[in-house]
Amino acid sequence: MKCEICKGKIEEIFLKKLIGTYVKDVNGKKHTVCFQCQSKFMNNKDEMVKQI
Repeated sequence: MKCEICKGKIEEIFLKKLIGTYVKDVNGKKHTVCFQCQSKFMNNKDEMVKQI
């Protein structure tokens, strides 16, 4: 999978679990975000959704 902010590859661990997270936008659509981008926008989910 790819991060929708930085377009980098998101690594997977056991049973295809992502090292990162899923973020829902206003419409309820899930977006994948890598660990680095998640920690960069950790305090503000709205800013993370705007970057997508």
